[in-house]
Amino acid sequence: MSEKKQQVISPVKNFFAGGFGGVCLVFAGHPLDTIKVRIQTQPKPAPGQLPLYAGTFDCFKKTLVNEGIKGLYRGMAAPIIGVTPMFAVCFFGFGLGKKLQQKHPEEVLTYPQLFAAGMLSGVFTTAIMAPGERIKCLLQIQAATGEVKYAGPMDCAKQIYREAGIRGIYKGTVLTLMRDVPASGMYFMTYEWLKNVLTPEGHSVSELSIPRILFAGGMAGIFNWAVAIPPDVLKSRFQTAPAGKYPNGFRDVLRELIREEGIGSLYKGFNGGMLRAFPAMLLVSSDLKSL
Repeated sequence: MSEKKQQVISPVKNFFAGGFGGVCLVFAGHPLDTIKVRIQTQPKPAPGQLPLYAGTFDCFKKTLVNEGIKGLYRGMAAPIIGVTPMFAVCFFGFGLGKKLQQKHPEEVLTYPQLFAAGMLSGVFTTAIMAPGERIKCLLQIQAATGEVKYAGPMDCAKQIYREAGIRGIYKGTVLTLMRDVPASGMYFMTYEWLKNVLTPEGHSVSELSIPRILFAGGMAGIFNWAVAIPPDVLKSRFQTAPAGKYPNGFRDVLRELIREEGIGSLYKGFNGGMLRAFPAMLLVSSDLKSL
């Protein structure tokens, strides 16, 4: 690994950076996230019938025509509430993960160590992320299914709690961990790697220009989602399924998807996820640069 000095950022600053970055990500990425979730959860068409959505653009067009711009932002209140502290805790966890591995504050971590620090941040965020994802996904798909059951995020949370208790709120937690732990590790490792690659010889990473920081963050977001998409498909299916449909959890979801739609079904919503990844993570990295 390059011996360029890494910029030392305190966990407290990471906490506030993550909070602002989370708000930016929601506003930039929620429409494409809605499209991604709708494609991931659409039912398999009957023989001789076309799927509800032919692809990313078709889903975007139908959502816009049938529901207006508001349809693309369905369920946004849940991530606004949850993603802000989630990103704050994410960056806090990454800072803590680095500190736990450093023998002294100036020590340059290896890429596997940065990956491990990133994975720790994914563990930290799951307690906040899982219930927010559950509520968000239910609100995103309900208009597309033709049944409007929930009036908003609070009503959704109340109904879930009434029907299934706290376990219902946290349905999909294991899959959220399976998605976010490796994906967070990949994001932070590739972000730091790209910053080092883009730093001119003889200069410090802390001197890197804003456009290069933005590019590193955006590309790291793409690497993040390349890892995250398969467990994200399973999570979306599991969290929006009727109670009791998958008694053995994600194993039942995986078996059903592979059996009925093949291995390619694990990458449903890939285009929407990739289109969302670069601008959303670009905004997060721009906030880190300001510290």
